[in-house]
Amino acid sequence: MIACNQPQPPDNVYPGNLFTYSEGAETRWSSPENAGAEKGKGASANHGAKGHPYDSINGGGSLVLLNVQGQGIVNRIWITINDRSPEMLRSLKLEMYWDNETKPAVTVPLGDFFSVGLGRMAKFENALFASPEGRSFLCHIPMPFRKGAKIVVTNESGNKLTHFFFDVNFQYLKNWDEQFMYFHAYWHRDTATTAGKDFELLPQVQGKGRFLGVNVGVNANPAYNMTWWGEGEVKMFIDGDKDLPTLAGTGTEDYIGTAWSQGWFANQYSGCLVDDWPNKQWSFYRFHIPDPVFFAQDCRITLQQIGGDFKRNVLPVQQEGKAKVIPVTIGSSHAKMNLLFSKDSVVSLADPSLQDAWTNFYRSDDLSATAYFYLTTPANNLPGLQPAGIRTTQLRSKP
Repeated sequence: MIACNQPQPPDNVYPGNLFTYSEGAETRWSSPENAGAEKGKGASANHGAKGHPYDSINGGGSLVLLNVQGQGIVNRIWITINDRSPEMLRSLKLEMYWDNETKPAVTVPLGDFFSVGLGRMAKFENALFASPEGRSFLCHIPMPFRKGAKIVVTNESGNKLTHFFFDVNFQYLKNWDEQFMYFHAYWHRDTATTAGKDFELLPQVQGKGRFLGVNVGVNANPAYNMTWWGEGEVKMFIDGDKDLPTLAGTGTEDYIGTAWSQGWFANQYSGCLVDDWPNKQWSFYRFHIPDPVFFAQDCRITLQQIGGDFKRNVLPVQQEGKAKVIPVTIGSSHAKMNLLFSKDSVVSLADPSLQDAWTNFYRSDDLSATAYFYLTTPANNLPGLQPAGIRTTQLRSKP
């Protein structure tokens, strides 16, 4: 997960090896009881008794979860907070800096980072994240650093967060493997995607690395009534791909390993943690752990904005005109679909020659995504996190 050909890491720091001693590795925890992760300095606030289990973050303020120098690897992050509303989970900005860089490698809303899409808590466990009872946040992604590591949470809600519990578990390493890569994560949202234009799960990132996975949140546009939003294919443009990708899937639910729509499930490498037809919300994830996606120069990943339903249900939406409908394909009496899409014109579904069959069409919805990836460099070329106003508007969510 942390190196191109996944050799045994030095010092046996990866938790797969449970039965050997790791010479030179030093285990540390950074928590409110020992914010500097210093040797022999834990639980000092109340003479060894419980005295400082949490911190507070004022509106506009920040809290440093980890700030250390030297080489090591973060193995586990655990957090819980007293306000787990969708607004707060989107307003808390999580940033991670490696090797004293001034630009963060990770800049993501706290909830979305921990696979809690749309700010909606859920009970789950997968290969990288967990929330055992839907009240906490766990991450087990290995995050190596060579010179130093800093993790900061900023409260951009305008309201004081009174209880912030955390611990960051890491090890100082004696040795460094040159194949280690740095962990990165990127989030962004488009409240109204452009029909006919793919949504970028990951904008083009430059460098050598590995795409680890993504979690996606969907607020489906109610103007499309009860039509299905998830017919779009995931496309991965790697190492110089331009107009067409090297990797292309077959549909949104197909990408996460299910089929024929998607309901709630939580597996190790894929899942759907929000399946809410009344509110027209879905949140799902896919992690490329057993099926790695490597790139040597660059990587860009998109999701087509395509939905589907029978023509009799799509036609009224197209005729009403409140939401754009660009037909892509329509079924036929044979197995082969009829191709309808043209960049120059839009087919009218009122055409009587088109039978009432399943119709795929470009549409516009509200999408957000967190992409997880590794690079050989501690910083990336991607833009910063969008303002809190964009992150928190039109959440629709219930805590």
